[in-house]
Amino acid sequence: MSASDEARSAQAEKRYQQDEEELSAQAVGERVANRTLSPRSESFKQFMTEGWGEVDPGVTPLESSKYIPARLEALGKRFPGSRIVIPAGQPKTRNNDCDYAFRPDTTFAYYTGLGEDYEAGAVLVLDPVDPNGEDAKAGRTHTATLFLKPRADQTTEDYYRSGYGEYWVGARPGLKEFTTMTGLDTRDISQLFDALSKDVGPEEGAVQLRVVREADPQITGEVERIREQNGWADPDRNRAADDRLHEYAAEARMVKDEYEVGEIRKAVAATKRGFDRMLTALPGALDKPRSERILEGAFNANAREEGNDEGYETIVASGAHAATLHWVRNTGSIDTGDLLLIDAGVEVNSLYTADITRTFPTNGKFTPFQRRLYEAVLKAQQAGFDAAKPGVTYHHIHDAVMRSIAESLHEFGILPVSVEESLSPEGQQHRRWLACGVAHHLGLDVHDCAQARFESYQERPITPGITFTIEPGLYFKENDLLVPPEYRGIGIRIEDDVLMTENGPEWISHDIPKQPDDVEAWMAERAAAGAASSSAEER
Repeated sequence: MSASDEARSAQAEKRYQQDEEELSAQAVGERVANRTLSPRSESFKQFMTEGWGEVDPGVTPLESSKYIPARLEALGKRFPGSRIVIPAGQPKTRNNDCDYAFRPDTTFAYYTGLGEDYEAGAVLVLDPVDPNGEDAKAGRTHTATLFLKPRADQTTEDYYRSGYGEYWVGARPGLKEFTTMTGLDTRDISQLFDALSKDVGPEEGAVQLRVVREADPQITGEVERIREQNGWADPDRNRAADDRLHEYAAEARMVKDEYEVGEIRKAVAATKRGFDRMLTALPGALDKPRSERILEGAFNANAREEGNDEGYETIVASGAHAATLHWVRNTGSIDTGDLLLIDAGVEVNSLYTADITRTFPTNGKFTPFQRRLYEAVLKAQQAGFDAAKPGVTYHHIHDAVMRSIAESLHEFGILPVSVEESLSPEGQQHRRWLACGVAHHLGLDVHDCAQARFESYQERPITPGITFTIEPGLYFKENDLLVPPEYRGIGIRIEDDVLMTENGPEWISHDIPKQPDDVEAWMAERAAAGAASSSAEER
């Protein structure tokens, strides 16, 4: 090796060792990603902070911000003297250094009004006021502060080195912008743990901590550490306190305000347009491999264009797949002459979702046999709607639906016992073909308010402002030897979204056809629209 070669080799080895040392120092406790390999020289750091113009995040007050004070006031009055900690949560790893799209925890979204991907790592804290202070005299129990990361803009090294930096993710709101959006006071997240620790203790007048513990394990761990250090070391007692908070937050969401109802209406309207796109694509997808995914893709594209995302994994279930209640693999072929069950909902930017199911004849016309089964499910849904009067419970809806289903199965000659025997607690034979529930709350979660106590959910009177679904079905498994062969491999579900009003229930989704003749007309209209579009493209 020549002297020049030896010199180049030594220089390369030196650079390699320097890189190794830098990576070791900077990558402790973090994943090594492209951003960790940026230059480290002082001249580069200086150069990256110079010559940038201002970037305006362009924020305005969110519509939800008008409703946040009342929600926070009710929450604070339920837990006087407690410091309430509501984390947004963290991104979840999909694989290696790739995360799933961030969605804030539902409780956080409800009490801040922040939807979309705002704001990973943020924490809302309700701090109890001094019982002898001016706030208490004015009737306030808590002050609310939103803790979050400041902007990682071009004035910071994090701009290009952090996965949170705007070099990577674009301009985002900062502390003052989030105050504009939400109406909440904001502070740097670096101040959070000192704020959580203040005045915590078991003695009279000291502060107790409560946290939505499932939202962010790191924050929950810090809360537990503070508790242990300040005399709250009983894990069962602490968990019970946290559970009460989560239960209350779920129950508080049951009655929707006018803003929430409006957002659900937007979600339903966007969902209708998503179904339109699927039906437009259906004729061209028939009999093709994995054509369930062709329709899934059409719906999910619409969800991303009109909203934040789909509200849950879209179900496109053709033929025997429709008898699987949550068929989300969507790998099957949509075959001519089968029934096609689609369960889908758009989640709008505020995170409120629709939840709609329709069942279609793939060739555009129900056979007499298919129509007979379809109308039995439709009849059961109407029975549930008729039972849904102000003040009834979900049990009334459930019982009405199940009676109708049992009667239809008896008419078909499938039910092995009388209707009354099947409906008795000792019977329930009809549930073989409808084993699931038929109604649930709807809102920020597709199965909203699920952390509520049983008696506050199933046994609570349905009052004006509550939004829910009614979704009966019949599911005949492909290998079910207790039904005639023509039933096997058929699944039918019809699901609509309902608002309880002072005058009774309202179909929020009334514009999405479900009567058999209307379904056939809808399919014909969309097929014609698709054919016209294809013809225009060819020209």
